[in-house]
Formats: sequence, structure tokens, C-alpha cells
Amino acid sequence: MTSTASGPILVINPNSSETVTEGLRQALSGFFFAGGPAIECVTIEHGPPGVVTQRHVDEAALHTAAVIEARPDAAAYVLACYSQPGLDLARSITRRPVYGIQDAGVLSALALADLFGVIAVAEGSIPRHLRNLRRLGVDQRLAGEVALEGSVSVAESGHGEESYGLLLRAAEKLKTLGAGAIVLGCAGMSGHRRRLEDETGVAIIDPTQAAVAMAFGNLVTGSA
Repeated sequence: MTSTASGPILVINPNSSETVTEGLRQALSGFFFAGGPAIECVTIEHGPPGVVTQRHVDEAALHTAAVIEARPDAAAYVLACYSQPGLDLARSITRRPVYGIQDAGVLSALALADLFGVIAVAEGSIPRHLRNLRRLGVDQRLAGEVALEGSVSVAESGHGEESYGLLLRAAEKLKTLGAGAIVLGCAGMSGHRRRLEDETGVAIIDPTQAAVAMAFGNLVTGSA
């Protein structure tokens, strides 16, 4: 396998949690192939601990744009936050492809099932996610989006039995609503993906993996 681009796929975590970034590295470890594109995950250290509010999103948009401007060597960029802060801004300042993980996760789910569901970290994020689904024109295929019932941070959402239990309850609720595939609505949830899929019997989509898969495929086929 030979890559047509020399630069890495740059996966940008807009929040300040290195724990989340390390989780991204682990989730993406299966993409490392000799001769394939390098994948580099970076943390915006001065970002918020989690991108939760609209203010966080707007501030993170400028931070991610600054990272992209500072890294013109990258072959592609992935915004590893489900709110996709600065996606349009990023695409206006680089000719390289920029992937938002919500778009990638949802489109991957739609390739697997008629109806999909989403698990959000917080209730307040759901209206923002729904606005983007309307933008994509796929909101009619949403079985539902549910938030974790407990108080879990972005960094904690992919680790430990407490967060897994909350994810499992949310996934089971989405199954009853008819979801044939479920998107994890936070990059930090990746650590529970495989176990959740095994236990629920439903396809569980890690949106960062989905976005990197798109970038990876485009680069190795020379279409990016």
C-alpha cells in the first residue's frame, strides 16, 4: 500500500484533555500500516476541558483554525469533536480535505441501517447536533438521540464501569426506538465502542474512526 500524500492525517482534539487525545490514538491504532498515511493526534492545550456549550464551540473554532494554519504539512484534517467546531471556517483556509466527525459518523451509520441513534454526553448538546442533521438532510432517519443520565465529563465518558453502564442504558433505549446503528456522540467515548457493540448486538460507530477511515481511503486511492 502506497500513500499518495506525504503529510499526516492530523486529528485535532479541540479540548484540553490529553486523556481524550490518548484515547483517540488507541482507537485509531488499527489504521497504522507500513506505507500508509501517518496519523497524528494533537491536543489544543488552551482549549476548554470539554466542548459542551455554544461558547465552547465558537472559541474552539478559532483554536482549530489556528492549528490548521500552523500545520500546512498535513494531508488531511479531522475535527475530533462531535460538534465539529470551525468546520466551515477550516475549509475556507485550506485546500486540504477537512472532516467533521459528526458528519462522518452519521453517514457511516446510514450505510449500515435504515434508522440510526446518537448518544450524547449532555442534554444541552442535542439541539446543536440536531441542527447539523437538518443541514445534512438526514434528520428524518434519526430514531432518537439520548444523553447519558449521569454526570460524566468528556474525558470520563470512555473509561470505567460507571460510564459504560450509562452508555449501555442509552444504547438499549435507542434500540427500543428502532436504531439499527448507534453513533457515539463524543470523541471521548471511543474506549467503550467494541464492548458496547458486543453486548448490544447493534453496530456502534466511533465517529473519529469513521472520519479517519474516510480520509485514509481518499488518500490511499489518490482522490484527496
